[in-house]
Amino acid sequence: MKVLQINVVANSGSTGKISEKIGSLAIDKGWVSYIAYGRWYNPSRSTLIKIGNKFDILCHGFKSILCDKHGYGSHKATKKLISTIIKIQPDIIHLHNIHGYYLNFELLFKFLSTYGKPIIWTLHDCWSYTGHCVHYTAINCQKWKVQCDHCPHLLSYPIAITDNSNNNYQKKKTCFTNLKNLYIITVSEWLKKEVEQSFLKNYPILKINNGVDTKLFKPTSSNIREKLGITDKFIILSVATNWIKGKGLKDFINLAQRLNDTYRIILVGINKIQKVSLPPNIIGISKTENVHELIQLYSAADLYISFSIEETFGLTIIESMACGTPALVYDSTACRELINEKVGKVIKVKDLNSAIDFISKVKSLGKDFFSEACRNQWHYLNLLLLLLYIGREHYTEEKTISNYISLYNQLLK
Repeated sequence: MKVLQINVVANSGSTGKISEKIGSLAIDKGWVSYIAYGRWYNPSRSTLIKIGNKFDILCHGFKSILCDKHGYGSHKATKKLISTIIKIQPDIIHLHNIHGYYLNFELLFKFLSTYGKPIIWTLHDCWSYTGHCVHYTAINCQKWKVQCDHCPHLLSYPIAITDNSNNNYQKKKTCFTNLKNLYIITVSEWLKKEVEQSFLKNYPILKINNGVDTKLFKPTSSNIREKLGITDKFIILSVATNWIKGKGLKDFINLAQRLNDTYRIILVGINKIQKVSLPPNIIGISKTENVHELIQLYSAADLYISFSIEETFGLTIIESMACGTPALVYDSTACRELINEKVGKVIKVKDLNSAIDFISKVKSLGKDFFSEACRNQWHYLNLLLLLLYIGREHYTEEKTISNYISLYNQLLK
């Protein structure tokens, strides 16, 4: 059996690591695994297929910015990919993020509509059913339910200076609803409910939560506090790939202004420009893919906070809890699905008073009051593995990946 996954990155970032783990388990099961990617990569057990080159990505990027035509470039690269697919004849094609300036979705889906074998599409964001954006909750836009036009979110990724959202929406709807053998996977219940209101609603839609490797993500001792010079501080941590508007950077700055010197906030993923504007009690750390460094930070923190209002899952939240650190999140999108009163707190968006109350509670009770519950949650979920199947709440990486392989096997029966 052969499986081909297509994603913007290979073995890099959250989606790249997920596709790598799926491919690795497929190989262990005796399958042949291919991963086609467009941008960054790390070494992989799967056979890697590069889509396009830097010049192709650059041209696609200019087309996207100038004309709001994201996903319309990369003609030659996509045709070459299609030729490769025809040559290797995968039994299953598994799509992940097909945006990112590297793929022509019209050409790809025209081919997939005739391929005749199962197609799985894991949605990691909302791009597939909007006329432009990957997230829309920050501006509370609901146009995607009927028809995108006059896009109010053009300056969000994928940034554009002209508005082609109406045409984009129609072309996506035409292309993406023309497959008879497509199965949609969402990574959270929130995203599943959103997709069920979109033009993709007539496809089978399953939920497979992202997972965390609890053998790797666990309470770990380190000298990270000493390195940062904050041995006696109450540490609040948050991690993001990019601190864009919907991630809540301004809320952390406002929170910092209301905390005394016994607290320190650490924000991972901060760029150089953002770092300059941070107050003294916020420590900005550049983006890192060093998993061991992240585990040290998760373990050293007293509380993890996500002020994001644009999350289709919230992987960093469960990584922090696996390391024994409680979490506080906004009651927005998928984050609230991950938290109960034993492991953290869900508060209303922008309610910094409630945030401060819970911070004080954690400081008073001590992190250890919550840590056992955070870790026990994983042990409890592991016990459920014998009973649960696709669509239920379980966040271990092992189960996430095995669910995909189980789905592959079902579709090939």
